Amino acid sequence: MLEKQLEYIRSKTDFVPEIAVVLGSGLGELADKIDIKCTVDYSELEDFPISTAPSHKGRFVFGEIEGKKVVLMQGRIHLYEGYSSKQITLPIRLMRIMGANKLILTNAAGGINSAFSPGDFMMISDHISCFVDSPLIGKNNDTIGSRFPDMGNAYDKDFQRIVKKVAYDNGIKIHNGVYVQLKGPQFESPAEIKMLSALGADAVGMSTVIETIAAVHCGFKVCGISLITNYACGILDKALSGEEVVETADRVAPDFEKLIKEIIKAI
Repeated sequence: MLEKQLEYIRSKTDFVPEIAVVLGSGLGELADKIDIKCTVDYSELEDFPISTAPSHKGRFVFGEIEGKKVVLMQGRIHLYEGYSSKQITLPIRLMRIMGANKLILTNAAGGINSAFSPGDFMMISDHISCFVDSPLIGKNNDTIGSRFPDMGNAYDKDFQRIVKKVAYDNGIKIHNGVYVQLKGPQFESPAEIKMLSALGADAVGMSTVIETIAAVHCGFKVCGISLITNYACGILDKALSGEEVVETADRVAPDFEKLIKEIIKAI
Protein backbone atom coordinates (compact mmCIF):
# COMPACT_ATOMS: atom_id res chain seq x y z
CA MET A 1 0.00 0.00 0.00
CA LEU A 2 2.73 2.49 0.97
CA GLU A 3 4.66 1.67 -2.18
CA LYS A 4 1.62 2.42 -4.38
CA GLN A 5 0.98 5.70 -2.59
CA LEU A 6 4.62 6.72 -2.92
CA GLU A 7 4.56 5.78 -6.60
CA TYR A 8 1.56 8.08 -7.14
CA ILE A 9 3.26 10.96 -5.35
CA ARG A 10 6.42 10.44 -7.39
CA SER A 11 4.30 10.62 -10.54
CA LYS A 12 3.35 14.16 -9.51
CA THR A 13 6.64 15.37 -8.03
CA ASP A 14 10.21 14.24 -7.52
CA PHE A 15 10.49 16.53 -4.48
CA VAL A 16 12.33 14.80 -1.59
CA PRO A 17 11.61 16.39 1.80
CA GLU A 18 14.07 16.37 4.69
CA ILE A 19 11.60 17.53 7.35
CA ALA A 20 7.97 16.49 7.89
CA VAL A 21 5.47 18.61 9.85
CA VAL A 22 1.98 17.68 11.03
CA LEU A 23 -0.03 20.89 11.34
CA GLY A 24 -2.48 20.91 14.23
CA SER A 25 -5.26 23.39 14.96
CA GLY A 26 -4.10 26.96 14.48
CA LEU A 27 -1.28 26.08 12.11
CA GLY A 28 -3.14 25.03 8.97
CA GLU A 29 -2.61 28.35 7.21
CA LEU A 30 1.16 28.00 7.48
CA ALA A 31 1.02 25.58 4.56
CA ASP A 32 -0.47 28.29 2.34
CA LYS A 33 2.35 30.73 3.15
CA ILE A 34 5.39 28.68 2.17
CA ASP A 35 7.16 28.34 -1.18
CA ILE A 36 4.87 25.57 -2.49
CA LYS A 37 6.25 23.15 -5.07
CA CYS A 38 3.37 20.66 -5.18
CA THR A 39 0.25 19.56 -3.31
CA VAL A 40 -1.39 16.13 -3.14
CA ASP A 41 -4.87 15.70 -1.67
CA TYR A 42 -5.34 12.66 0.56
CA SER A 43 -8.35 11.74 -1.60
CA GLU A 44 -6.01 11.18 -4.56
CA LEU A 45 -4.18 8.36 -2.79
CA GLU A 46 -5.45 4.78 -2.88
CA ASP A 47 -6.72 3.43 0.49
CA PHE A 48 -5.71 6.61 2.29
CA PRO A 49 -7.70 8.01 5.25
CA ILE A 50 -9.49 11.30 4.61
CA SER A 51 -9.39 14.11 7.18
CA THR A 52 -12.87 15.21 8.26
CA ALA A 53 -12.02 17.45 11.25
CA PRO A 54 -13.03 21.12 10.99
CA SER A 55 -10.38 23.38 9.37
CA HIS A 56 -8.24 20.39 8.35
CA LYS A 57 -7.86 20.59 4.54
CA GLY A 58 -6.58 17.06 4.08
CA ARG A 59 -3.55 17.31 1.81
CA PHE A 60 0.22 17.03 1.65
CA VAL A 61 2.00 20.29 0.83
CA PHE A 62 5.54 20.08 -0.52
CA GLY A 63 7.73 23.16 -0.42
CA GLU A 64 10.48 25.11 1.27
CA ILE A 65 10.63 26.92 4.62
CA GLU A 66 13.77 28.87 5.49
CA GLY A 67 15.60 27.08 2.70
CA LYS A 68 14.70 23.60 4.02
CA LYS A 69 12.71 21.07 2.01
CA VAL A 70 9.55 20.16 3.89
CA VAL A 71 6.38 18.14 3.55
CA LEU A 72 3.44 19.42 5.58
CA MET A 73 0.33 17.51 6.55
CA GLN A 74 -2.33 20.20 6.24
CA GLY A 75 -4.87 18.27 8.26
CA ARG A 76 -4.31 15.14 10.32
CA ILE A 77 -6.47 12.09 10.98
CA HIS A 78 -8.00 11.32 14.40
CA LEU A 79 -9.33 8.24 16.16
CA TYR A 80 -12.68 9.99 16.70
CA GLU A 81 -13.18 10.11 12.94
CA GLY A 82 -13.58 6.34 13.00
CA TYR A 83 -10.13 5.32 11.81
CA SER A 84 -7.83 2.78 13.44
CA SER A 85 -4.41 3.60 14.88
CA LYS A 86 -2.80 1.90 11.88
CA GLN A 87 -4.78 4.02 9.41
CA ILE A 88 -4.02 7.23 11.28
CA THR A 89 -0.26 6.59 11.24
CA LEU A 90 -0.13 5.63 7.56
CA PRO A 91 0.77 9.24 6.59
CA ILE A 92 3.68 9.21 9.06
CA ARG A 93 5.19 6.12 7.48
CA LEU A 94 4.54 7.52 4.01
CA MET A 95 6.42 10.74 4.79
CA ARG A 96 9.31 8.65 6.08
CA ILE A 97 9.68 6.70 2.85
CA MET A 98 9.36 9.98 0.92
CA GLY A 99 12.76 10.76 2.44
CA ALA A 100 12.04 12.88 5.54
CA ASN A 101 13.94 11.90 8.69
CA LYS A 102 12.87 14.63 11.12
CA LEU A 103 9.26 15.08 12.23
CA ILE A 104 7.60 18.02 13.99
CA LEU A 105 4.21 17.15 15.49
CA THR A 106 1.91 19.97 16.60
CA ASN A 107 -1.48 19.95 18.27
CA ALA A 108 -4.06 21.86 20.26
CA ALA A 109 -4.36 20.64 23.83
CA GLY A 110 -6.16 21.24 27.11
CA GLY A 111 -3.97 22.42 29.95
CA ILE A 112 -3.97 20.22 33.06
CA ASN A 113 -0.94 21.77 34.75
CA SER A 114 -2.10 24.76 36.78
CA ALA A 115 0.92 26.77 35.57
CA PHE A 116 -0.40 26.69 32.00
CA SER A 117 -2.78 29.25 30.50
CA PRO A 118 -4.64 29.29 27.16
CA GLY A 119 -2.27 30.60 24.51
CA ASP A 120 0.84 29.04 26.10
CA PHE A 121 3.07 26.55 24.28
CA MET A 122 4.27 23.24 25.69
CA MET A 123 7.15 21.23 24.31
CA ILE A 124 6.29 17.56 24.75
CA SER A 125 9.01 15.84 26.77
CA ASP A 126 7.14 12.54 27.19
CA HIS A 127 3.72 11.01 26.68
CA ILE A 128 1.17 8.62 28.17
CA SER A 129 -0.14 6.16 25.58
CA CYS A 130 -2.07 3.59 27.59
CA PHE A 131 -5.54 4.98 26.71
CA VAL A 132 -5.20 4.42 22.95
CA ASP A 133 -4.35 1.41 20.80
CA SER A 134 -0.75 1.17 19.64
CA PRO A 135 -0.32 1.47 15.85
CA LEU A 136 2.23 -1.36 16.12
CA ILE A 137 -0.28 -4.05 17.15
CA GLY A 138 -0.24 -6.94 14.71
CA LYS A 139 2.50 -8.45 12.58
CA ASN A 140 5.66 -6.34 12.57
CA ASN A 141 7.37 -5.30 9.35
CA ASP A 142 11.04 -5.73 10.26
CA THR A 143 12.11 -3.68 7.24
CA ILE A 144 10.40 -0.64 8.80
CA GLY A 145 11.39 -1.00 12.45
CA SER A 146 11.94 -3.16 15.52
CA ARG A 147 9.20 -5.36 16.97
CA PHE A 148 9.70 -3.67 20.37
CA PRO A 149 10.86 -0.07 19.79
CA ASP A 150 12.26 1.84 22.77
CA MET A 151 10.32 4.98 23.76
CA GLY A 152 12.96 6.32 26.18
CA ASN A 153 13.93 9.11 23.76
CA ALA A 154 10.69 9.32 21.80
CA TYR A 155 10.88 13.13 21.75
CA ASP A 156 14.50 13.50 20.75
CA LYS A 157 16.50 15.29 23.45
CA ASP A 158 18.77 17.08 20.95
CA PHE A 159 15.61 18.28 19.19
CA GLN A 160 14.24 19.51 22.54
CA ARG A 161 17.38 21.56 23.19
CA ILE A 162 17.00 23.23 19.81
CA VAL A 163 13.34 24.05 20.49
CA LYS A 164 14.16 25.60 23.87
CA LYS A 165 16.90 27.77 22.38
CA VAL A 166 14.74 28.88 19.45
CA ALA A 167 11.88 29.82 21.77
CA TYR A 168 14.23 31.74 24.08
CA ASP A 169 15.95 33.56 21.21
CA ASN A 170 12.58 34.66 19.81
CA GLY A 171 11.00 35.68 23.10
CA ILE A 172 8.41 32.91 22.96
CA LYS A 173 7.43 31.37 26.29
CA ILE A 174 7.38 27.57 26.19
CA HIS A 175 6.74 25.03 28.93
CA ASN A 176 7.95 21.44 29.20
CA GLY A 177 5.48 18.69 29.87
CA VAL A 178 3.89 15.28 29.51
CA TYR A 179 1.10 14.91 26.96
CA VAL A 180 -1.64 12.28 27.10
CA GLN A 181 -3.83 11.24 24.17
CA LEU A 182 -7.44 10.16 24.65
CA LYS A 183 -9.78 9.08 21.87
CA GLY A 184 -12.42 11.85 21.94
CA PRO A 185 -14.37 13.43 20.37
CA GLN A 186 -15.97 14.40 23.69
CA PHE A 187 -13.92 16.56 26.02
CA GLU A 188 -12.74 14.88 29.20
CA SER A 189 -14.80 14.85 32.40
CA PRO A 190 -13.55 16.54 35.60
CA ALA A 191 -12.92 13.11 37.17
CA GLU A 192 -10.86 12.06 34.16
CA ILE A 193 -8.76 15.21 34.39
CA LYS A 194 -8.10 14.52 38.09
CA MET A 195 -6.98 11.00 37.16
CA LEU A 196 -4.72 12.26 34.36
CA SER A 197 -3.19 14.85 36.69
CA ALA A 198 -2.45 12.14 39.24
CA LEU A 199 -0.73 10.14 36.49
CA GLY A 200 1.57 13.06 35.75
CA ALA A 201 -0.01 14.51 32.62
CA ASP A 202 0.40 18.23 31.96
CA ALA A 203 -1.78 18.46 28.85
CA VAL A 204 -4.40 16.34 27.11
CA GLY A 205 -5.55 16.03 23.52
CA MET A 206 -6.91 13.70 20.86
CA SER A 207 -3.85 13.12 18.66
CA THR A 208 -0.05 12.92 18.44
CA VAL A 209 0.93 10.01 20.72
CA ILE A 210 0.20 7.22 18.27
CA GLU A 211 1.88 9.29 15.53
CA THR A 212 4.98 9.52 17.72
CA ILE A 213 5.02 5.78 18.33
CA ALA A 214 4.81 5.04 14.60
CA ALA A 215 7.42 7.71 13.85
CA VAL A 216 9.94 6.33 16.35
CA HIS A 217 9.29 2.84 14.99
CA CYS A 218 10.20 3.87 11.44
CA GLY A 219 13.25 5.93 12.36
CA PHE A 220 12.11 9.55 12.63
CA LYS A 221 13.65 12.00 15.08
CA VAL A 222 10.56 13.54 16.68
CA CYS A 223 9.68 16.90 18.21
CA GLY A 224 6.23 17.60 19.68
CA ILE A 225 4.71 20.98 20.48
CA SER A 226 1.26 21.60 21.98
CA LEU A 227 -0.64 24.86 21.91
CA ILE A 228 -2.64 25.07 25.12
CA THR A 229 -5.98 26.33 23.82
CA ASN A 230 -8.10 25.90 26.96
CA TYR A 231 -8.07 24.87 30.59
CA ALA A 232 -8.93 21.19 30.94
CA CYS A 233 -12.39 20.31 32.21
CA GLY A 234 -13.10 21.04 35.86
CA ILE A 235 -10.29 23.56 36.34
CA LEU A 236 -12.70 26.44 35.67
CA ASP A 237 -16.45 26.45 36.25
CA LYS A 238 -17.32 26.78 32.57
CA ALA A 239 -18.26 24.52 29.68
CA LEU A 240 -15.66 23.60 27.08
CA SER A 241 -16.30 24.07 23.38
CA GLY A 242 -14.63 23.50 20.05
CA GLU A 243 -15.16 27.18 19.30
CA GLU A 244 -12.93 28.15 22.23
CA VAL A 245 -10.16 25.90 20.88
CA VAL A 246 -10.37 27.47 17.42
CA GLU A 247 -10.54 31.01 18.82
CA THR A 248 -7.38 30.58 20.91
CA ALA A 249 -5.58 28.78 18.09
CA ASP A 250 -6.35 31.60 15.67
CA ARG A 251 -5.24 34.25 18.18
CA VAL A 252 -1.85 32.64 18.77
CA ALA A 253 -1.30 31.41 15.19
CA PRO A 254 1.33 34.08 14.27
CA ASP A 255 3.57 33.09 17.20
CA PHE A 256 3.00 29.40 16.49
CA GLU A 257 3.96 29.86 12.84
CA LYS A 258 7.06 31.82 13.79
CA LEU A 259 8.13 29.14 16.28
CA ILE A 260 7.79 26.34 13.74
CA LYS A 261 9.60 28.29 11.02
CA GLU A 262 12.49 29.12 13.33
CA ILE A 263 12.75 25.50 14.52
CA ILE A 264 12.92 24.33 10.90
CA LYS A 265 15.61 26.93 10.21
CA ALA A 266 17.65 25.72 13.20
CA ILE A 267 17.62 21.97 12.54
